[in-house]
Amino acid sequence: MIQATKPLLFAVGGAHLDRRGQSLVPFVPGASNPGIMREEPGGGVFNALRLAVQRGIAAEILSVRGGDRIGEMVAAAIETAGIHDGSVVFMDRATPSYTAILDEHGDVVAGIADMGLYELALPRQLRRRKVRDSIAIADAVFCDANLPSDALQRLASLAGERPLFALAISPAKVSRLEPIFSNLTCLFMNRREALALTGLGPDAGLKDLYKALQAEGLKSAVISNGGEAALAFCGNDVFTIHPPAVDEIADVTGAGDALAGGMIAALMRGLAFDEALREGLAASMLTLKVHSASARFTRQEFDSALAQIPAALA
Repeated sequence: MIQATKPLLFAVGGAHLDRRGQSLVPFVPGASNPGIMREEPGGGVFNALRLAVQRGIAAEILSVRGGDRIGEMVAAAIETAGIHDGSVVFMDRATPSYTAILDEHGDVVAGIADMGLYELALPRQLRRRKVRDSIAIADAVFCDANLPSDALQRLASLAGERPLFALAISPAKVSRLEPIFSNLTCLFMNRREALALTGLGPDAGLKDLYKALQAEGLKSAVISNGGEAALAFCGNDVFTIHPPAVDEIADVTGAGDALAGGMIAALMRGLAFDEALREGLAASMLTLKVHSASARFTRQEFDSALAQIPAALA
């Protein structure tokens, strides 16, 4: 067990290999595009935890991986990040991976998630006594929609009255979280995921999204939208923040994970919802500037980024 004086976040979800190929020329679908391939350990929950740990939170992760070279890379990255690793290794399986193709601006044009091991193995891990013991000493619980819906429901039950945060992951997976909407302290998603969840059309306004998500039973959520205004609500309090423009975006991968990690850490340190949102957006902005899904930064660099985030508008 972890003995920590910092607030402790227990997380269940993705920790795998991220592969990203970025075009160096204007991207042409169906053609060979000159570019660069990069790979590094990533995953929604893992990316967010790496950010949260930098912002003063202790963390433990439960994931599953294979007994391969990639699994060893993931294990080393978790250790380097200072996160307690409660994951399980399946020697006869391949570690999950995510492969994305980015255009010349760093925006995703296609992605493939090879994550069958999560579907197969994560639900069973939640029945281990060690998981119950870890949750018992945690101050909050965090998950992503890489877990099947029945596993998410079991995790919500284990969390009890503890704050429970969730990351949508993708338009294809966000609906898995619907059965636990009433349990969630906050759900983090982007506009595409919110539209998939609500069934609204692409022209839906922020007010329409807020009403539709509340009608779905969500008590609190953050909806990012690239460089456009982010929408956040907590009960009947609704906020928007238009993030500043980011010069020379390197890669959008992990920006939403960073927002979640930064905001969760701020909330666990006792900040108000709107101020925590500013910290999340600052973390996201720093991540957009690097060719990595997990930015490293000094306290001074974070404070400089935070100073550029405007106050939330009610």
